[in-house]
Amino acid sequence: MMNLIRLLNELSPWLVAFVIVAAAEIYSIGLMVLSRRRLGSTFLSLNNEVAGFKFAVVGVMYAVLLAFVVIVVWEDYRDTEAAVRNEAKAIVDLHQVSSALPDPGGSSIRRHLIAYAKQVRHAEWHAMAHGEASPAAARHLEHLTRALFDDRPQEIQDLALYQHALRLLTVINDNRNERLDSSDGSVPAVLWLVMLAGGLITLGYPSFFGTSSLTAQILMTAALAALVALTLFLGLVLDFPFTGQVHISAAPLDQALRQMQPSP
Repeated sequence: MMNLIRLLNELSPWLVAFVIVAAAEIYSIGLMVLSRRRLGSTFLSLNNEVAGFKFAVVGVMYAVLLAFVVIVVWEDYRDTEAAVRNEAKAIVDLHQVSSALPDPGGSSIRRHLIAYAKQVRHAEWHAMAHGEASPAAARHLEHLTRALFDDRPQEIQDLALYQHALRLLTVINDNRNERLDSSDGSVPAVLWLVMLAGGLITLGYPSFFGTSSLTAQILMTAALAALVALTLFLGLVLDFPFTGQVHISAAPLDQALRQMQPSP
């Protein structure tokens, strides 16, 4: 997985897509042309009926697997986007609630909260691009938690604000854990291996067919290879939501930091 993350960080997504599509085209078309030259189109055409039925079964099974993976990674991508937005909103809300808490507890909470938000934006965001977390952000979150727990309400009217602040801290923790869990991919390596093996089998099946027109068979094989390769590329990019040029935006955190700046 770390090699995939490094590859997505160092290369343009268009280059990665081109390499994946080119590899699929070379493999599928090359195997098909080699099969025609070795066995002849006349001999291969005898397999069309039986091979066509089996290819339909293989194609449906692999299409279901591809659709399942793409839907899973897309839903996880959107959930991670929602986690980033919810964390940013909870940070702003906690900053506003702490303004109503008496000092020095309220000012201490705001100081640690702003420090945590800056560390997430400027340090942890880049660390998540490599599938990692920021120890500095974790320390600031720990300081924020300690500052909130040390600030016990002295007046009965502050109790509701204190309880709301604790709930917002829980929201920040939960959403941070969710985005960190998604940063290094949600699809297991064994599933990527099965998808790769299934792609090789599916793209190798055109070599069992023989048509009267070589050009038509090459075009059909090329279209199939491109479709499979692009779908695999889509699943790969969405599986790492903070890696590469196609990633989740940090705009909610930027907006949260602007809202927490003191008014002139």
